Amino acid sequence: MATTCSTAPSSLMLTHVASSVHPQDLTPSLLSFKSKPLCTTFCVHPLVLRPRERRTSRWVNVNLNKGGKTGGFYHHVVVAAVAAEVAEVAEDVEEKGVEGVDGSSAVGIVTVTKPKKGKAALPLKRDRRRSKRFLEIQKLRENKKEYDLKTAISLLKQMASTKFVESVEAHLRLNIDPKYNDQQLRATVSLPKGTGQIVKVAVLTQGEKFDEAKNAGADLVGGEDLIEQIKGGFMEFDKLIASPDMMPKVASLGKILGPRGLMPNPKAGTVTPNIPQAISEFKQGKVEYRADKTGIVHLPFGKADFPEEDLIVNLFAAVKSVESNKPSGAKGVYWKSAHICSSMGPSIRLNIREMLDYKPPSMV
Repeated sequence: MATTCSTAPSSLMLTHVASSVHPQDLTPSLLSFKSKPLCTTFCVHPLVLRPRERRTSRWVNVNLNKGGKTGGFYHHVVVAAVAAEVAEVAEDVEEKGVEGVDGSSAVGIVTVTKPKKGKAALPLKRDRRRSKRFLEIQKLRENKKEYDLKTAISLLKQMASTKFVESVEAHLRLNIDPKYNDQQLRATVSLPKGTGQIVKVAVLTQGEKFDEAKNAGADLVGGEDLIEQIKGGFMEFDKLIASPDMMPKVASLGKILGPRGLMPNPKAGTVTPNIPQAISEFKQGKVEYRADKTGIVHLPFGKADFPEEDLIVNLFAAVKSVESNKPSGAKGVYWKSAHICSSMGPSIRLNIREMLDYKPPSMV
């Protein structure tokens, strides 16, 4: 135990007049009041440092006149008072102290915390930001369990409980690094049962193909005039198809269309001489996909109100497309993980081996 003393105003007064006190000046009337404590005591332990509360001092405060000769009586009074206070503090520590790890006395500190309630009591931080609906529906599936295709689709339909029809998505993690050219993945897949969405198609062409595009069902057809509208901010379309002879002029739209994923590209099937066929495919459910910078493919494959069989057929077609378009630079195990989910629901982990070996009833 260590004791740290800070001198109070009364002790300063006594020290100041110590040299001028005379024993004959002490009278019983001057021994009438109690002073403030002269010391603040700290109990020191390897893990605890806490100031003790002030206590009423039992010292005798002697108010002396400044006159007189120097004597030794006052010094004896102060020394006796300090010794009495230190002894009293030591007794108090022995009564209230607790035995430390090394056998020394220490003062225990008990911290009382209020129990957390509601979302704050959840162990995972991400769950504390979820809605009550989300927290309820995620109890329908086990977090790290791998499900077969049929069971996963059935759970997905149960979890799609919002007031609107949710889209269903597949998120496929692949063992590729897209920063290398031979490990990039970008392709299209035609979903047999469609996407459930109305796709608005715009076509950039000229000459006789202008009429072909209109007759094929294109929502917008134009040439240089449509290019100028796009530069002005016009974006009311979901797919933009261009004929090869228009690509030199379309190149100026790269900074506008590129970040939105709308730039025509031969790999995506949006740059083609057969414009009527391209329009028909995108209207019927052709979907473009690509791996992001972390090697994950995000791919919608229908709506939550589709029959289970239709969702299974669409997902099977998407998986086979990703498998067949494996980049030449991919090494080792190609598939890392696969999840499906509705747009507002929790993810469901798939068993990769069962997913790759699955055969739809129509193929059996």
